[in-house]
Amino acid sequence: MSHPHPELELPPPLTKGGVRVVPLGGLGEVGRNMTVVEYDGKLLIVDCGVLFPEDHPGVDLILPDFEYIRDRLDDIVAIVLTHGHEDHIGAVPYLLRLKPDIPLVGSTLTLALVEAKLKEHRITPYTMAVKEGQSEQLGPFDAEFIAVNHSIPDALAVFVRTPGGNLLITGDFKMDQLPLDGRITDLRAFAKAGEEGVDLFLTDSTNAEVPGFTTPERDITPAIERVFDTAERRIIVACFSSHVHRVQQVLDAAQAHGRKVAFVGRSMVRNMGIASDLGYLHVPDGVLVDLKKIDQLPDDKVVLISTGSQGEPMAALSRMANGDHNLIDIGPGDTVLMASSLIPGNENAVYRVINGLMRRGAKVVHKGNALVHVSGHASAGELLYCYNIVKPKNVMPIHGEWRHLVANGDLAKATGVRDDQVLLAEDGVVVDLVDGKASIVGAVPCGYVYVDGSLVGTTDETMLKDRRILRDEGFVTIIVVRDAATGKIAAGPEIQTRGFAEDAAVFDKVLPKVEEALEEARAKGVTDTYQLQQVIRRAVGGFVGGKLRRRPMIIPIVIDA
Repeated sequence: MSHPHPELELPPPLTKGGVRVVPLGGLGEVGRNMTVVEYDGKLLIVDCGVLFPEDHPGVDLILPDFEYIRDRLDDIVAIVLTHGHEDHIGAVPYLLRLKPDIPLVGSTLTLALVEAKLKEHRITPYTMAVKEGQSEQLGPFDAEFIAVNHSIPDALAVFVRTPGGNLLITGDFKMDQLPLDGRITDLRAFAKAGEEGVDLFLTDSTNAEVPGFTTPERDITPAIERVFDTAERRIIVACFSSHVHRVQQVLDAAQAHGRKVAFVGRSMVRNMGIASDLGYLHVPDGVLVDLKKIDQLPDDKVVLISTGSQGEPMAALSRMANGDHNLIDIGPGDTVLMASSLIPGNENAVYRVINGLMRRGAKVVHKGNALVHVSGHASAGELLYCYNIVKPKNVMPIHGEWRHLVANGDLAKATGVRDDQVLLAEDGVVVDLVDGKASIVGAVPCGYVYVDGSLVGTTDETMLKDRRILRDEGFVTIIVVRDAATGKIAAGPEIQTRGFAEDAAVFDKVLPKVEEALEEARAKGVTDTYQLQQVIRRAVGGFVGGKLRRRPMIIPIVIDA
């Protein structure tokens, strides 16, 4: 897939002393975040995440396109990771397959989460743990790390100083003034960067359309308490396997109500184990029990914290809703708390799980009927504060769909940033910062790279189109045996179909059309097998399209005998 801006040519060589920014993911979409910063021939990568597929049959993950940097791996001085969510770290193993010794820089928790992923890929990385207030020289880039509040602990923004200009990259953040862990977004550091001079401000756009301020995490506690006060039997809490703060709230509530907690789902067990070992999750003594021993406890003393809040078909909660979880059988009196928001595109899958749980008799508490989750991203009011504090020369909204980027750009303009200093770009669009002025100078190829089972990059749009046709329209196979000596039909045509509601006898009407088309082709001297297959495909396609209003995949087979 080429870049989405065919009107833009490949960029010229970077002006000496200039800074180049190339987003390879995260702009025009929610996920797959990856930004490449270049100065003096060296590259600094900020984040390297995945996008989860929506209408991509058979695809497990979608990666950024590494083609732009594939021939310049030796120029990469480091990969800076702002926080530990999959859309920011999930593609790191695939990039390190190309060059395993690229240094990874991030907070302690972020590096621990990515190291656990890399262990599964049998990669031992070179890592550098940093914390807020710390600065590191990474090649020609002086990177200062700033504490930001998000829905995972230990998130960082990065202030990148270069002789060609300074960039402030927020990562994902919000401005919760009463965070559960007491770690607020360091607006003093933002202001200090602004006083020094922010030539290009790259800021999170995910909630730019939402007015006001994001609800504090503490406001969820009453809803959790109500669930614990009213639940008759077991409580099952579904949330992201990285949401340490939410798990902490549930653990505290369980202790207060005399309940035991078990983690359900491989990623939940792994991530909470890491968070606990590093001191980010405080597990009250005696509260945590092994899932396999949960049957030994009374139902009204049990809490399960599970993966699957987005309706993922193989996650623990979906299997509970379908009645095929090997250890947990949902029934009347159980309460399920879905403590997460809906990621766009997952609505149907989530509601399918909710319906399945309620059909089995459970009470389901979710964002639609209770305040059980708040966003991890800054709303419009918080972004306005940031623009007024930082006072950037140029702004490049990042992390969001096009509507989010536009809304964020409008906020910047409202605070006095000139129209020509707000750059709305998408993946692959190249922005150069030269003498304090940022401008779009071209675009590079930047498509989706699909992970399909154990294969990376072999699945393309043509293959996905075929899969969608097979899924939505079915397929028709026509087998013809031809006399190799005379070219006449020796057997068939025989038709086999899959995915059709119509009776197979309907297709008997097309057999004479296929025979007639083949005879006509033979009379014209057509003997090539491929050409005969095309003749069959046209005859069957015309019939199915005209009579059945369908466009199935048609597979003609011509066998010489």
